[in-house]
Amino acid sequence: MKIAINVSALDYGDVNFSEFESLGEVTYFGEVKTEELYSIASDCDALIINKIAVDENLLNACPNIKYIGLFSTGYNLVDLAACKKHGVTVCNAPDYSTNSVSQHTFALLLAFYGAINEYASSVANGGWVNSKTFSYYLSPMHELNGKTFGIFGYGNIGKAVAKIAAAFGAEVVVCTRSKHKDCPYKVTDFETLLKTSDVLSLHCPLTDATAKIINADALSKMKKNSVIINTARGGLIDEKALADALNGGKIAGACLDTVSEEPMKKDNPLLNAKNCLITPHVAWMPKETRQRLIGTASANLKAYINGNPVNTVE
Repeated sequence: MKIAINVSALDYGDVNFSEFESLGEVTYFGEVKTEELYSIASDCDALIINKIAVDENLLNACPNIKYIGLFSTGYNLVDLAACKKHGVTVCNAPDYSTNSVSQHTFALLLAFYGAINEYASSVANGGWVNSKTFSYYLSPMHELNGKTFGIFGYGNIGKAVAKIAAAFGAEVVVCTRSKHKDCPYKVTDFETLLKTSDVLSLHCPLTDATAKIINADALSKMKKNSVIINTARGGLIDEKALADALNGGKIAGACLDTVSEEPMKKDNPLLNAKNCLITPHVAWMPKETRQRLIGTASANLKAYINGNPVNTVE
Protein backbone atom coordinates (compact mmCIF):
# COMPACT_ATOMS: atom_id res chain seq x y z
CA MET A 1 0.00 0.00 0.00
CA LYS A 2 1.24 3.47 -0.90
CA ILE A 3 0.47 6.09 1.73
CA ALA A 4 0.88 9.88 1.47
CA ILE A 5 0.87 11.76 4.76
CA ASN A 6 0.57 15.51 5.23
CA VAL A 7 2.68 16.36 8.29
CA SER A 8 2.79 20.14 7.99
CA ALA A 9 0.56 20.92 10.97
CA LEU A 10 1.86 18.13 13.21
CA ASP A 11 5.60 17.70 12.82
CA TYR A 12 7.84 20.05 14.78
CA GLY A 13 10.52 17.45 15.44
CA ASP A 14 8.89 16.22 18.64
CA VAL A 15 6.51 13.45 17.47
CA ASN A 16 6.91 10.01 15.90
CA PHE A 17 5.20 8.84 12.70
CA SER A 18 6.82 5.39 12.58
CA GLU A 19 3.52 3.60 13.27
CA PHE A 20 2.53 4.31 9.67
CA GLU A 21 5.70 2.84 8.22
CA SER A 22 4.76 -0.72 9.14
CA LEU A 23 1.58 -0.35 7.07
CA GLY A 24 3.04 0.45 3.68
CA GLU A 25 5.29 2.66 1.57
CA VAL A 26 5.05 6.13 3.10
CA THR A 27 5.61 9.54 1.52
CA TYR A 28 5.59 12.53 3.85
CA PHE A 29 4.80 16.01 2.57
CA GLY A 30 4.29 19.49 3.97
CA GLU A 31 2.46 22.57 2.72
CA VAL A 32 1.86 22.12 -1.00
CA LYS A 33 -0.14 23.68 -3.78
CA THR A 34 -3.02 21.75 -5.29
CA GLU A 35 -1.03 20.65 -8.34
CA GLU A 36 1.79 19.35 -6.15
CA LEU A 37 -0.70 17.43 -3.99
CA TYR A 38 -2.15 15.77 -7.08
CA SER A 39 1.35 14.74 -8.16
CA ILE A 40 2.29 13.36 -4.75
CA ALA A 41 -0.96 11.42 -4.29
CA SER A 42 -1.48 10.37 -7.92
CA ASP A 43 -0.57 6.71 -7.34
CA CYS A 44 -1.37 6.48 -3.62
CA ASP A 45 -3.90 4.13 -2.08
CA ALA A 46 -4.29 6.14 1.12
CA LEU A 47 -4.07 9.84 1.87
CA ILE A 48 -3.72 11.06 5.46
CA ILE A 49 -4.39 14.80 5.76
CA ASN A 50 -5.59 17.79 7.73
CA LYS A 51 -7.00 21.11 6.46
CA ILE A 52 -6.93 19.92 2.85
CA ALA A 53 -10.10 19.84 0.77
CA VAL A 54 -11.14 16.46 -0.54
CA ASP A 55 -13.37 16.92 -3.57
CA GLU A 56 -14.24 15.52 -6.98
CA ASN A 57 -11.17 17.13 -8.54
CA LEU A 58 -8.77 15.46 -6.10
CA LEU A 59 -10.40 12.07 -6.46
CA ASN A 60 -10.40 12.30 -10.26
CA ALA A 61 -6.73 13.32 -10.26
CA CYS A 62 -5.79 10.50 -7.87
CA PRO A 63 -7.95 7.53 -8.93
CA ASN A 64 -6.05 4.98 -6.81
CA ILE A 65 -7.11 6.59 -3.53
CA LYS A 66 -9.53 4.39 -1.63
CA TYR A 67 -8.89 5.71 1.86
CA ILE A 68 -8.88 9.21 3.31
CA GLY A 69 -7.61 9.47 6.88
CA LEU A 70 -8.12 12.71 8.75
CA PHE A 71 -5.80 14.22 11.32
CA SER A 72 -8.89 15.86 12.78
CA THR A 73 -12.30 15.22 14.27
CA GLY A 74 -14.08 17.62 11.93
CA TYR A 75 -14.65 16.62 8.30
CA ASN A 76 -16.32 19.70 6.85
CA LEU A 77 -13.63 19.94 4.13
CA VAL A 78 -14.46 16.48 2.81
CA ASP A 79 -17.04 16.02 0.07
CA LEU A 80 -18.55 12.84 1.45
CA ALA A 81 -20.85 12.38 -1.54
CA ALA A 82 -17.87 12.44 -3.89
CA CYS A 83 -16.01 9.96 -1.68
CA LYS A 84 -18.98 7.61 -1.68
CA LYS A 85 -19.23 7.88 -5.47
CA HIS A 86 -15.55 6.93 -5.82
CA GLY A 87 -15.72 4.17 -3.23
CA VAL A 88 -13.44 5.99 -0.82
CA THR A 89 -13.58 5.26 2.91
CA VAL A 90 -13.18 8.33 5.15
CA CYS A 91 -12.10 8.02 8.78
CA ASN A 92 -11.70 10.80 11.34
CA ALA A 93 -10.05 11.00 14.76
CA PRO A 94 -12.65 11.54 17.48
CA ASP A 95 -11.74 12.32 21.08
CA TYR A 96 -8.01 12.88 20.56
CA SER A 97 -8.12 16.56 21.57
CA THR A 98 -10.62 16.51 24.43
CA ASN A 99 -7.98 17.13 27.11
CA SER A 100 -6.11 19.86 25.28
CA VAL A 101 -9.13 21.75 23.93
CA SER A 102 -10.90 21.80 27.28
CA GLN A 103 -7.64 22.94 28.88
CA HIS A 104 -7.20 25.71 26.30
CA THR A 105 -10.81 26.83 26.79
CA PHE A 106 -9.99 27.72 30.37
CA ALA A 107 -6.53 29.03 29.56
CA LEU A 108 -8.25 31.64 27.38
CA LEU A 109 -10.99 32.43 29.88
CA LEU A 110 -8.68 32.67 32.88
CA ALA A 111 -6.28 34.89 30.96
CA PHE A 112 -9.23 37.14 30.11
CA TYR A 113 -10.87 37.10 33.56
CA GLY A 114 -7.52 37.70 35.25
CA ALA A 115 -6.23 40.27 32.73
CA ILE A 116 -3.09 38.13 32.72
CA ASN A 117 -1.53 39.57 29.56
CA GLU A 118 -1.90 43.15 30.77
CA TYR A 119 -0.51 42.51 34.25
CA ALA A 120 2.35 40.29 33.05
CA SER A 121 3.33 42.86 30.39
CA SER A 122 3.27 45.59 33.00
CA VAL A 123 5.66 43.66 35.24
CA ALA A 124 7.96 42.88 32.30
CA ASN A 125 8.05 46.60 31.46
CA GLY A 126 9.07 47.58 34.98
CA GLY A 127 5.69 48.41 36.43
CA TRP A 128 6.14 46.38 39.62
CA VAL A 129 9.76 47.36 40.11
CA ASN A 130 8.72 51.01 40.05
CA SER A 131 5.55 50.54 42.08
CA LYS A 132 5.20 52.26 45.46
CA THR A 133 2.96 49.48 46.76
CA PHE A 134 3.11 45.67 46.83
CA SER A 135 0.09 45.40 44.52
CA TYR A 136 -1.35 47.75 41.92
CA TYR A 137 -4.51 47.91 39.84
CA LEU A 138 -4.63 48.05 36.05
CA SER A 139 -7.80 46.30 34.90
CA PRO A 140 -10.85 44.59 36.38
CA MET A 141 -10.48 40.93 37.31
CA HIS A 142 -13.30 38.44 37.87
CA GLU A 143 -13.97 35.13 39.58
CA LEU A 144 -15.47 32.22 37.68
CA ASN A 145 -17.03 30.92 40.89
CA GLY A 146 -20.75 31.67 40.95
CA LYS A 147 -20.99 32.55 37.26
CA THR A 148 -23.45 30.87 34.91
CA PHE A 149 -21.35 28.89 32.43
CA GLY A 150 -23.28 28.05 29.28
CA ILE A 151 -22.13 25.23 27.01
CA PHE A 152 -23.45 24.88 23.47
CA GLY A 153 -22.80 21.31 22.37
CA TYR A 154 -22.42 18.44 24.82
CA GLY A 155 -20.07 16.02 23.12
CA ASN A 156 -16.84 14.79 24.66
CA ILE A 157 -15.24 18.24 24.81
CA GLY A 158 -18.43 19.89 26.05
CA LYS A 159 -18.66 17.31 28.83
CA ALA A 160 -15.03 17.84 29.84
CA VAL A 161 -15.49 21.63 29.88
CA ALA A 162 -18.62 21.25 32.00
CA LYS A 163 -16.74 19.27 34.65
CA ILE A 164 -13.95 21.84 34.82
CA ALA A 165 -16.40 24.75 35.00
CA ALA A 166 -18.27 23.02 37.82
CA ALA A 167 -14.98 22.45 39.66
CA PHE A 168 -14.42 26.21 39.57
CA GLY A 169 -17.80 26.66 41.23
CA ALA A 170 -19.69 27.87 38.17
CA GLU A 171 -23.32 26.95 37.55
CA VAL A 172 -23.22 24.88 34.35
CA VAL A 173 -26.07 25.13 31.85
CA VAL A 174 -26.12 23.02 28.69
CA CYS A 175 -27.81 23.35 25.31
CA THR A 176 -27.60 20.24 23.15
CA ARG A 177 -29.48 18.70 20.24
CA SER A 178 -29.03 15.21 21.69
CA LYS A 179 -30.83 14.00 24.76
CA HIS A 180 -28.50 12.86 27.54
CA LYS A 181 -30.17 10.93 30.32
CA ASP A 182 -27.07 11.09 32.47
CA CYS A 183 -26.43 14.85 32.11
CA PRO A 184 -25.99 16.20 35.67
CA TYR A 185 -26.45 19.82 34.57
CA LYS A 186 -29.43 21.93 33.70
CA VAL A 187 -30.39 21.54 30.04
CA THR A 188 -32.04 24.49 28.35
CA ASP A 189 -32.92 25.91 24.94
CA PHE A 190 -30.58 28.13 22.95
CA GLU A 191 -32.38 31.39 23.62
CA THR A 192 -32.35 30.83 27.38
CA LEU A 193 -28.69 29.89 27.17
CA LEU A 194 -27.94 33.21 25.48
CA LYS A 195 -29.93 35.24 27.99
CA THR A 196 -28.58 33.61 31.15
CA SER A 197 -24.91 32.81 30.46
CA ASP A 198 -22.11 34.91 31.90
CA VAL A 199 -19.75 32.71 29.88
CA LEU A 200 -20.87 31.00 26.68
CA SER A 201 -18.52 28.30 25.36
CA LEU A 202 -19.08 26.77 21.92
CA HIS A 203 -18.40 23.04 21.47
CA CYS A 204 -20.48 21.96 18.50
CA PRO A 205 -19.58 20.95 14.94
CA LEU A 206 -19.92 23.42 12.07
CA THR A 207 -22.96 22.46 9.98
CA ASP A 208 -25.57 24.27 7.94
CA ALA A 209 -27.64 24.48 11.11
CA THR A 210 -24.87 25.97 13.28
CA ALA A 211 -23.14 28.26 10.76
CA LYS A 212 -23.13 31.84 12.17
CA ILE A 213 -25.37 30.76 15.02
CA ILE A 214 -23.73 33.53 17.02
CA ASN A 215 -25.07 36.43 14.98
CA ALA A 216 -26.41 39.93 15.66
CA ASP A 217 -29.73 38.59 16.91
CA ALA A 218 -28.09 36.10 19.26
CA LEU A 219 -25.65 38.70 20.57
CA SER A 220 -28.47 41.14 21.28
CA LYS A 221 -29.93 38.64 23.75
CA MET A 222 -26.74 38.22 25.77
CA LYS A 223 -25.74 39.98 28.98
CA LYS A 224 -23.46 43.00 28.78
CA ASN A 225 -21.01 41.22 31.10
CA SER A 226 -20.98 38.01 29.04
CA VAL A 227 -17.91 36.43 27.45
CA ILE A 228 -17.96 34.14 24.41
CA ILE A 229 -15.40 31.36 24.03
CA ASN A 230 -14.92 29.57 20.72
CA THR A 231 -12.47 26.67 20.51
CA ALA A 232 -14.63 24.82 17.98
CA ARG A 233 -14.97 26.33 14.48
CA GLY A 234 -14.75 29.95 13.38
CA GLY A 235 -17.77 29.63 11.11
CA LEU A 236 -20.04 29.34 14.14
CA ILE A 237 -19.73 33.12 14.57
CA ASP A 238 -20.76 36.05 12.40
CA GLU A 239 -17.49 37.88 12.88
CA LYS A 240 -18.73 41.31 11.84
CA ALA A 241 -21.62 41.05 14.28
CA LEU A 242 -19.31 39.95 17.10
CA ALA A 243 -16.84 42.76 16.40
CA ASP A 244 -19.69 45.28 16.45
CA ALA A 245 -20.95 43.88 19.75
CA LEU A 246 -17.48 44.05 21.32
CA ASN A 247 -16.69 47.53 20.04
CA GLY A 248 -20.11 48.76 21.10
CA GLY A 249 -19.85 47.33 24.61
CA LYS A 250 -22.84 45.04 24.08
CA ILE A 251 -20.91 42.09 25.52
CA ALA A 252 -17.79 42.06 27.69
CA GLY A 253 -15.39 39.98 25.66
CA ALA A 254 -14.52 37.11 23.36
CA CYS A 255 -11.86 34.40 23.67
CA LEU A 256 -11.22 32.70 20.34
CA ASP A 257 -8.91 29.99 19.07
CA THR A 258 -10.40 29.83 15.61
CA VAL A 259 -11.78 32.16 12.95
CA SER A 260 -13.78 31.62 9.78
CA GLU A 261 -10.81 31.84 7.41
CA GLU A 262 -7.40 30.61 8.51
CA PRO A 263 -4.71 31.87 8.48
CA MET A 264 -6.47 34.97 9.76
CA LYS A 265 -6.87 37.73 7.17
CA LYS A 266 -5.80 41.32 7.73
CA ASP A 267 -9.34 42.55 7.19
CA ASN A 268 -10.92 40.21 9.72
CA PRO A 269 -13.03 42.56 11.88
CA LEU A 270 -12.06 40.71 15.05
CA LEU A 271 -8.33 41.34 14.64
CA ASN A 272 -8.53 44.76 16.32
CA ALA A 273 -11.85 44.41 18.12
CA LYS A 274 -12.02 45.51 21.75
CA ASN A 275 -11.66 42.91 24.50
CA CYS A 276 -10.99 40.12 22.03
CA LEU A 277 -8.33 37.55 22.96
CA ILE A 278 -7.28 35.37 20.02
CA THR A 279 -4.88 32.44 19.70
CA PRO A 280 -4.00 30.90 16.28
CA HIS A 281 -5.93 27.60 16.37
CA VAL A 282 -3.51 25.95 18.79
CA ALA A 283 -5.87 24.33 21.30
CA TRP A 284 -5.00 20.94 19.78
CA MET A 285 -1.24 21.55 19.61
CA PRO A 286 0.30 20.08 22.79
CA LYS A 287 2.87 17.39 22.01
CA GLU A 288 0.87 14.72 23.80
CA THR A 289 -2.24 15.59 21.80
CA ARG A 290 -0.47 15.45 18.43
CA GLN A 291 1.13 12.09 19.26
CA ARG A 292 -2.27 10.75 20.32
CA LEU A 293 -3.70 11.98 17.02
CA ILE A 294 -0.99 10.19 15.04
CA GLY A 295 -1.73 7.02 16.99
CA THR A 296 -5.46 7.25 16.25
CA ALA A 297 -4.90 7.96 12.55
CA SER A 298 -2.47 5.06 12.15
CA ALA A 299 -4.80 2.71 14.05
CA ASN A 300 -7.65 3.78 11.75
CA LEU A 301 -5.59 2.92 8.67
CA LYS A 302 -4.52 -0.42 10.13
CA ALA A 303 -8.15 -1.31 10.86
CA TYR A 304 -9.10 -0.39 7.28
CA ILE A 305 -6.29 -2.55 5.86
CA ASN A 306 -7.49 -5.44 8.03
CA GLY A 307 -10.99 -5.08 6.63
CA ASN A 308 -12.60 -3.66 9.75
CA PRO A 309 -12.62 0.14 9.37
CA VAL A 310 -13.36 2.21 12.46
CA ASN A 311 -14.23 5.88 13.00
CA THR A 312 -15.77 6.07 9.53
CA VAL A 313 -17.78 9.13 8.51
CA GLU A 314 -20.49 9.08 5.86
